[in-house]
Amino acid sequence: MTVSTADLKITWEKLPADFILDEEPVENIDQPLLAAALREILEIAGFIVAGILIAPNMGICATLNDQLVIKAPDWFYARNVQPFSNQEIRRSYTPNLEGDIPAIVMEFLSATVNEEYSGVSTYPPGKWYFYEQILQVPIYVIFAPSTGRLEINELNSSGLYQPYQPDASGRYWIQGVGLFLGIWYGTKAERTGYWLRWWDESGEMLLWGAEMVERERQERAIAQQQAEQERERAEQERERASILAAQLRALGIEPEA
Repeated sequence: MTVSTADLKITWEKLPADFILDEEPVENIDQPLLAAALREILEIAGFIVAGILIAPNMGICATLNDQLVIKAPDWFYARNVQPFSNQEIRRSYTPNLEGDIPAIVMEFLSATVNEEYSGVSTYPPGKWYFYEQILQVPIYVIFAPSTGRLEINELNSSGLYQPYQPDASGRYWIQGVGLFLGIWYGTKAERTGYWLRWWDESGEMLLWGAEMVERERQERAIAQQQAEQERERAEQERERASILAAQLRALGIEPEA
């Protein structure tokens, strides 16, 4: 598939099987934790169905003027993705050839200088330019885990990113996913800090697996406590009835009468 513009030819071609991908380590330990947490919630809530591709640090491919460009966002979500056979391993993703343009891409900032805001259009283009002008991803998220700063950019009718404003709760409706995205501070596993989380249309926060287990444990504990309280009340009623019956008999009155 080819898209031609006045000064740029964009083609969508599958990554060659013999192409050697750069095996760059993630910039910090927060990145895989944040990415896994976002996916976990969607999986538990049943939002990952056939044709959905969610991937951290997977290269998204486009060919610009016959030169291959690969950008690997820290997290992305795409729909209508063609399945691979059991013998194939997905090494990259080429939109328009293998499925839809990602509905959302995310970058998690580190303390080092990065190119998340790079609008460089010459080869190789910067991330901002690639997501905005080449892929035209509807939602581009930039999140700083250390400070909790969340910036969400929405592609406008002119094909440019503009700041996406949150609702009254400080959350952002992500149309392509069907959920709200927002910030939450707390502890998961070994990390305490700011996290990105999902909320449903009613405003209820979707839970991680450990949270669901804890909630079920608390509900069982409450149910057991209520059952114990009910048993104690029943026992007290039996004791009161027994005392009353004894008092009536002392007066020569049969309780049954």
